[in-house]
Amino acid sequence: MTDLERMGAGQLYHPGDEALAKARMRARVLCRRYNTTDPEDFQGRDAILRELLGSVGKDAYIEPSLCCDYGTQIHLGDFFYANFDCVFLDAGTITFGSRVYVAPRVCFYTVNHPMVPEIRNTDLEYARPITVGDNVWIGGNAVILPGVTIGSGSVLAAGAVVNQDIPENVLAGGNPCRVLRPLTEKDHAKWEAARREYEAVCSYGRKG
Repeated sequence: MTDLERMGAGQLYHPGDEALAKARMRARVLCRRYNTTDPEDFQGRDAILRELLGSVGKDAYIEPSLCCDYGTQIHLGDFFYANFDCVFLDAGTITFGSRVYVAPRVCFYTVNHPMVPEIRNTDLEYARPITVGDNVWIGGNAVILPGVTIGSGSVLAAGAVVNQDIPENVLAGGNPCRVLRPLTEKDHAKWEAARREYEAVCSYGRKG
């Protein structure tokens, strides 16, 4: 197996491999191009994003600056949004569902290193995928670690360090991240009432 194949299979690989180094350089060039676009050039940004990433859904958008390792391992669902300065270390795949909101400076780390220094010092590493479901909101400065799945409908508090799977429809936070409480119909009713009040007084949210 090549180092590229080993990386995809979750086995130890060496990032110094020529093919991997070339792929990372491609991503850096495209990230730099993306991060230096004119703020009003949404069409140009979308084109670069679709060239850089593995797949991009409808109306998906990432605010500059964007940093990633390969790009091709990142898959964005419809209406994905990431705020400023997010980092995607995508040696493993990073897959997002639809309507995922990511706050500033969130980091997604799929890559890891051996615990034993004698092996770690050879620069060998391995990767585990990250999966984020639909309708997830991730607060600022959260860190998502290798192998984690975040269930649909959940909210992660700012600063969360997520080292294990998070179930659907919960509020979670802390370091290490843990479930704080379920999200319930009471939450839905509270925010639905707030939305109706907004639409009653503000033209932007009115229907019809």
